[in-house]
Amino acid sequence: MSRLAFALFDTPIGACAAAWSDVGLMGVQLPEADEEATRRRLLARVPGAIEQKPRGPARRAIEAIRAHLGGELSPLTEVPFDDGHLPAFHRRVYEALRRVRPGETVGYGELAALAGSPGAARAVGQAVGKNPLPIVVPCHRVLASGGKPGGFSAHGGVETKRRILAIEGVHLGPANGARRRKGLACDLDEALFEARLAIDGLGALLNGVKGRLGEAEPSLLEALSQLRIAFVQLDGAERAAAESAASSDQN
Repeated sequence: MSRLAFALFDTPIGACAAAWSDVGLMGVQLPEADEEATRRRLLARVPGAIEQKPRGPARRAIEAIRAHLGGELSPLTEVPFDDGHLPAFHRRVYEALRRVRPGETVGYGELAALAGSPGAARAVGQAVGKNPLPIVVPCHRVLASGGKPGGFSAHGGVETKRRILAIEGVHLGPANGARRRKGLACDLDEALFEARLAIDGLGALLNGVKGRLGEAEPSLLEALSQLRIAFVQLDGAERAAAESAASSDQN
């Protein structure tokens, strides 16, 4: 079995961390609230890794990431990625995403087509959400419909995503035409898409432990089903309201 190691390293956006095996990088962690939180988050993803000074390919990979975040832009395709433990579909998505160069962005549907699975935008979204190598596999370049930022799971959320894209020369302004409810500072299209991904992920988790939850299992599965129905109804209601508003504007 390959030896696992990791190191924290400074970058212009804060202290990041990277873990590697003898094959290549296995995880990259963007800055959390502090270095200890960054360390814990990485170790949760790559348990058993030993903290040590990077050497050889690991050192060169870290230097390349640091340089990129400092404005010396690179596609980072030379950075080795130990992805043998990942599902085949995720590997295809990450390989396709690594072909999206700095300064470019891509939508979930476009990325699905690049990965050879047109129409699988939702499954692609789940794979992107589980990306173990941000920056190297540039999930920050994936945007929601209409060129809106979409979600970002790193500390700082969408603002961190905007900051990294700005380093690469992509400046996202306020979303045009975003559907908002009065009193809510959120884009409903983005919120609904991210909610669906979360629901699908929870469904997969429950299926993985099916039969081991005892009496709670029927209640959890029913709650998940009701939640999915609620979001479908909300989506339909919001779209109907948007169409009605657009019709009123035209009249």
